[in-house]
Amino acid sequence: MAASTADILAELTEIIHAVLGDFATDTPITPDTTFRDELGMESIDVVSLAGRLQARYGNTVNFAHFVARLDLETVGDLRVGQLVEHITRSLDPAGATGDTQAGAGTPAVVGVVGS
Repeated sequence: MAASTADILAELTEIIHAVLGDFATDTPITPDTTFRDELGMESIDVVSLAGRLQARYGNTVNFAHFVARLDLETVGDLRVGQLVEHITRSLDPAGATGDTQAGAGTPAVVGVVGS
């Protein structure tokens, strides 16, 4: 059974707060919240997020591969909801594409996201 979008958003919110720690903003995290502008995430935060996603979901949810498919402008404006959708699709056995190579595209994450 696939996880609900609301459950994934709640889990992702916890992960984001863990990544940002004391730097977490008072901004409520919604599907429309942007990682860079509203949450202030930098490249190192994104790398930490990717690691926590892998620890939580294993190779089923490959954040680096997801980001590598986006253009530069889209990555800069990445919203929480887009990642929730990616996680939902990745966890849905019917939506699995087999694109789950561990670590693929990780350098692109560091070089493209953040300030």
